[in-house]
Amino acid sequence: MLTLYKPGNGWLHRMPAGRKLLLIVVVVLAVSLLPSTYWAAGVATGAAILGYLLAGLGPGFAGLSAGLKELWNQVYGVRWVIAITLISQLIFMGPEPAVANTARVTAAIVLAALLALTTRVTALLDAIERGLRPLDRVGIDSQRIALLLTVTISIIPVLAGKANEVRDAQRARGARMSPRTFVVPFLIVALKHADELGDALTARGVR
Repeated sequence: MLTLYKPGNGWLHRMPAGRKLLLIVVVVLAVSLLPSTYWAAGVATGAAILGYLLAGLGPGFAGLSAGLKELWNQVYGVRWVIAITLISQLIFMGPEPAVANTARVTAAIVLAALLALTTRVTALLDAIERGLRPLDRVGIDSQRIALLLTVTISIIPVLAGKANEVRDAQRARGARMSPRTFVVPFLIVALKHADELGDALTARGVR
């Protein structure tokens, strides 16, 4: 299964997958529940920056610059989501809610991406499955639910990375940048990823 996992030995990499998942879920929920004000936008932005600075994505002080670089990559990868969210919110809700809501959505996405960046899919899947195992007693398939949650968590940063690859390929060929010329190749790449994901799930015995 494709992921954005990047090997490392920072504290977030070393944290058990279950605890890491709970930590990031709590932080993302806290950011999502902030009010629609300018100060809340600042808090959400600060939480994302702090999260990547402290994630330990590189050794020593190099980890700080690596964290900021990775944060930029994640934000850049979802720039269309940011633009659409901001514009639609400006039209229907006004400047302050638009800025705050966009900041909260962006922070939630990039903070969730830390889970995919620092956790192997197998470790995350096993942790979720262990946590949901008591549901087996009432006839709920914990393995399928765990797999669904794992795919959902990892799919956004993966597709953001695919979007960057499409853009880089277009620039390398000198192609004209426009939404129309981006959408078709991105859909092809996304569908190819879906096929590969389906093959990975089939290999795991999921039907």
